Amino acid sequence: MGKKDTEELEEALTEARDVRDYFAENADELAERTLSEEFARLLAEKRLTKSLVAERSGLDRTYAYHIFDGKKPHPAREKVLALALALQLTPHEAQHLLYYARCPRLYVRDAWDSIIWHALEKQMSVTEANLLIEELGEAPLLG
Repeated sequence: MGKKDTEELEEALTEARDVRDYFAENADELAERTLSEEFARLLAEKRLTKSLVAERSGLDRTYAYHIFDGKKPHPAREKVLALALALQLTPHEAQHLLYYARCPRLYVRDAWDSIIWHALEKQMSVTEANLLIEELGEAPLLG
């Protein structure tokens, strides 16, 4: 993976005369991680274990491990968000995780999404987030 951030890549693409030049100059920057690789990176960065995050998430342990290990490359959005809360990700980090899971980003004009955004900002647990969601009359994070 390269060292340019997304904004730098956007600027390079905007300024490129030809998309082929952009690809040639930024080939290392365009390498795509899998959801499993992104989880491995986040677990290492946060110094957390799969076991602890699975437990905190409220997901079935086996199901969580299938997500971590790439056996479930495109899990449901709610499950990804439960793992994001368990990892204590920021909203920005959670948006990236949703991208790798091929799930829609959080949209703060949506009431449910804005509650999840707030829960991520405040580093709430899944249980705390669900209590807040329930209090505000929305559907729970995990059934």
